[in-house]
Amino acid sequence: MYRNKRVSLVIPAHNEERLIGPTLDGVPPLIDRVFVVDDGSADQTVQIVRQRAEVDARIELIQHQGNQGVGQAIITGYWRSSQEGYDLCVVVGGDNQMPFDQVEDLLDPLLDSGVDYTKGNRFLMPEVGLEDMPLSRFVGNALISIMTKVSSGYYKLFDVVDGFTAITKRAIDLVDWGQAWKGYGYPMDFLVRLNAYGLKARDVPRRAIYLAGERQSQIKGFRYAMRVAPMLVRGFFWRLFTRYLVRDFHPLFFFYLFGLILFPLGVVYGMFLSYQQWIGEGVTGPRSVVCALMIIMGIQFLLFAMLYDMQESE
Repeated sequence: MYRNKRVSLVIPAHNEERLIGPTLDGVPPLIDRVFVVDDGSADQTVQIVRQRAEVDARIELIQHQGNQGVGQAIITGYWRSSQEGYDLCVVVGGDNQMPFDQVEDLLDPLLDSGVDYTKGNRFLMPEVGLEDMPLSRFVGNALISIMTKVSSGYYKLFDVVDGFTAITKRAIDLVDWGQAWKGYGYPMDFLVRLNAYGLKARDVPRRAIYLAGERQSQIKGFRYAMRVAPMLVRGFFWRLFTRYLVRDFHPLFFFYLFGLILFPLGVVYGMFLSYQQWIGEGVTGPRSVVCALMIIMGIQFLLFAMLYDMQESE
């Protein structure tokens, strides 16, 4: 119980026999219920969780039949938390690399500021542990965060891959999680869906923890970014359609539409005119003006759309 609110903890686990025990041992007293969602582990994860559950009555094991992805494991935990009436739900990994002593920092904005979803941001506390982040992960994280800003509309959020999060029961019940991304890349997709439903999200500074000798995140720089890019593009268009045309109306939908039409057409037309100039056919002034106007207007439409999108997601 925290400030008269019932708090659950969801821990997705897949082959975490080395660290799931220490993770469960560190769960703070303010957590009322711990849902460990085993996602088809082939090691001793399930046995270790059952052993800890005999000592700590708060722990409940939920098992998936086969590996369904870390995103689905978290969604399963969300659904169970909501069904049992918990007001707030915290998520940590089963790798003992998230600071339990900062759980209150995640929960306070949910109770004091009308925020629906909080997430850790290791870049807001760089003096504590971030120097251990490999360069490839740093670059990949930054690239993915920039793409996610545009896709999700949360331009003030960063370190979007961080899995140290908290969410309200209201947000769990409002979002249709059945269509959410299930595998790695789920944090970005979750943000897209939260924004589509008009929910507020906020970054919370948190320490970065990297245990020597243990496997690290699946983030592998540019290659990982390219894997999730198609998901983010789809999510961007789905969010615009859902939030600004179906659930509500905002003219920024058409700003984005005109910008995404005019700018590419202007660039292609400019390439065509350059080709004509190169083969010696010549290019008339009016055609060059039309090309320039298409590009300029396209950029202006996109910038205004992003500005309005940012304001709507404050």
